[in-house]
Amino acid sequence: MKFILGFLVVLGAVFGGYVAHGGDIFIIWQPYEYIIIGGAALGAFLIANPPHVVVTVFKSIPKLMQGRKYAQADYLDLLALMYKLFVKARKEGLMAVEVDIDDPENSEIFQAHPRVLKNHHAVEFITDYLRLIISGSMNPHELDALMDVDLETHHEEVERPSHAVNKVADALPGFGIVAAILGIINTMGAIGGDIETIGMNVAAALVGSFLGILLAYGFVGPTASALEARSHEDTKYMQCIKACILANVQGYSPQVSVEFGRKTMESDVRPGFTELEEHVKAA
Repeated sequence: MKFILGFLVVLGAVFGGYVAHGGDIFIIWQPYEYIIIGGAALGAFLIANPPHVVVTVFKSIPKLMQGRKYAQADYLDLLALMYKLFVKARKEGLMAVEVDIDDPENSEIFQAHPRVLKNHHAVEFITDYLRLIISGSMNPHELDALMDVDLETHHEEVERPSHAVNKVADALPGFGIVAAILGIINTMGAIGGDIETIGMNVAAALVGSFLGILLAYGFVGPTASALEARSHEDTKYMQCIKACILANVQGYSPQVSVEFGRKTMESDVRPGFTELEEHVKAA
């Protein structure tokens, strides 16, 4: 909702101010300028990015309308899952959770937390590192270093869509100039005609520059920033998992281990200590 509201505010401020100043809104409608700029930007985007990034961008943009990817309820669900796994491992031994991590889709513990189970990356991260812990082949420092490498790779991957869109935003003013130059060329071809036709051609050319700049700074650039913020949410969620697992490996109790995870959360989604304690015990 906030995403759409922002777009409406930009449109209202720019075009509302233009009309209030006495401008003719119909002059702004120059379909061929839109085709030149939009087509060139789309073509450059397709040239610059591999297919999976292109697909991810078009899948991710509609999701921006949903707001935050991870709310407090998502984190509480995650911490309750981690708490259950740690309690089971402490009471029954590490080998007891092997059946859960080998087939999380059919695990009672994972099934009780659908918010986590539907997150493929999170489930894979949890199960992979619990397997390493069960194997007993890595100490906490080695596990920490490996997790950092894993998270860095994941962060770079989830940020690629935002970088791709940001490059389009950087290019749009240039494509606006291209459209404007073509409009001027068209105008020069009409030299000798009536002054009204020449004036309309010049106006159409200027719309090209205007449109390139407006799209870059009013829409595409902010969309890239929103995608980057969403990728940052992904990283924070994975860091929460990492903190819980490392704390457990270092010998802390399940309750304290999930508290380590709570400390990684941003303030707007972080539950209170008592709230988390009551939630995991109830779960």
